[in-house]
Amino acid sequence: MIIACLDLEGVLVPEIWINVAERSGIEALRRTTRDEPDYDKLMRYRLEILDERGLGLPDIQDVIATLDPLEGAGEFLDWLRERFQVVILSDTFYPFAAPLMRKLGFPLLFCHDLEVDAGGRIVDYRLRMPDQKRESVLRFRELRFDVIAAGDSYNDTSMLAAAHAGILFRPPPNVVEEFPQFPVTHGYPELREAFERAAAELG
Repeated sequence: MIIACLDLEGVLVPEIWINVAERSGIEALRRTTRDEPDYDKLMRYRLEILDERGLGLPDIQDVIATLDPLEGAGEFLDWLRERFQVVILSDTFYPFAAPLMRKLGFPLLFCHDLEVDAGGRIVDYRLRMPDQKRESVLRFRELRFDVIAAGDSYNDTSMLAAAHAGILFRPPPNVVEEFPQFPVTHGYPELREAFERAAAELG
């Protein structure tokens, strides 16, 4: 049995923080894991900006409510579920992801959580565990599952390396350059073909 592990933002749904940046006019929030490999540094930077600008969880949720899955993402996910067990491994947070999960038919999601005060201010974030994407893949392998993983950013590369097969989906040039060992796909038809090839190689 094969488990397909997918990143969420950039693979199935738009980048949440980029959309928050566009709606708020705060260009500094456009920085994502496609730019910054140190996730803690990135999140501390984001929380500091939110504090400075007086933005809280309700402001971000208002933006998320306007977002839809990427075009073709739902159909791709349905195709994948017919052939594999599917797990979404994301560095987003449950209060962010819930509306998008509804639009995707509630796939299984492993991500992180937020500490929010009574006024809606995001006080801190809580990782499920460090490098949870990679650790999840390793646990699946211990359970004797084969794993094919797909993602787009720096924070996906350890997951791709831990899987039996890793695939980049619409990655930025800097990630492609630094991780040439992973095949690169640019659309869902190409990603389907990459999953099919990887599954065939796994037998």
